[in-house]
Amino acid sequence: MTAPDSPAVLSLDAMGGDKGPAAVVAGLARFLGESPGARVLLHGPAEALGPLAAPLGGRVEVVHASEAVSMADKPSQVMRHGQATSMWSAVEAAREGRAGAVVSCGNTGALMAVSMLRLRRLPGVARPAIACLWPSRNAQRFNVMLDVGADVRADAPDLLTYALMGTSYCRQGLGVARPRVGLLNVGTEEHKGREEIRRAHELIGRAAPAGEFDFVGFVEGVDVLSDRVDVIVTDGFTGNVALKTGEGTATFVGGELRESLTRGPLGRIAGLLAMRSLDRLRLRIDPRRVNGGVFLGLGGTVVKSHGSADATGVAAALHLAERLARAGFTARVAARVASAGGAQQGAAGDGPAPAGTGDGAAPGGDG
Repeated sequence: MTAPDSPAVLSLDAMGGDKGPAAVVAGLARFLGESPGARVLLHGPAEALGPLAAPLGGRVEVVHASEAVSMADKPSQVMRHGQATSMWSAVEAAREGRAGAVVSCGNTGALMAVSMLRLRRLPGVARPAIACLWPSRNAQRFNVMLDVGADVRADAPDLLTYALMGTSYCRQGLGVARPRVGLLNVGTEEHKGREEIRRAHELIGRAAPAGEFDFVGFVEGVDVLSDRVDVIVTDGFTGNVALKTGEGTATFVGGELRESLTRGPLGRIAGLLAMRSLDRLRLRIDPRRVNGGVFLGLGGTVVKSHGSADATGVAAALHLAERLARAGFTARVAARVASAGGAQQGAAGDGPAPAGTGDGAAPGGDG
């Protein structure tokens, strides 16, 4: 685990974003200005990145990679032929221990495929997950939701694993000592939902005492932004649809609000009077400021920045990666997932899950 006061080394794919390497390097410059101890390995064509990175000094090392993964590339193609790409190079640095976390704005499917191939899954993880942060009314101002697109399927043991990994992320990423976990469903009644959802309800409930989290049971879509839960567990299909719907709704509301406050003299006066409150709202729902979905369940920390991220978004993803790298996040998740087998055995009638799997009991726990 990286000591809290030791410099973090991050591995950054410069070539995956829609806005090109200039936007990525601009975000890197902002991040370095705010994190004076960090160092970054910047992956991509040396001839293109050298001039962009030169003003950043010795804290940035350009790692030459001649090719880039496009958004149209199929994950299977990248797995077979992507060894020369900046994405592969960035993940490889983490596999070799040269970096504590990876950040990329590139193709999500390809990044997950390469990460699974090179970093491998943690023991006990059948399906890795992508976790994202949602604005909420909680004290920490955000909820964690997973999976939001790593795999469209998830059976009951997978959903239990997501709950365990999500609580680790909530502790390390948001500082919530005892997260409240909800299982997303079509209703809150225990008889509702598919069989695997009802089975997961039983597994997560049994795992809660040893895992040192509170299970609130089934939650609905209206709870995703509420203060009822801290971690929302669901399959990747449902989670991704919810994520894209939320992003689209935020964009729509923001556009409608701007239009209404610039239409006519009365609207402009109202906008001026409400400027401070509107700025607070804009910052609260700005997806760039919490940019970065975290791949959970791999043998390394990978942060997937939005493909259209600008400098603000790239800097936010780097800050998240630095925080997780300093916390030794992967080791903590591995210790948390190790408790899943006992919880499943308990649900099968073999007795309760073994004690000592909580944050303060096992080496490498979240606490």
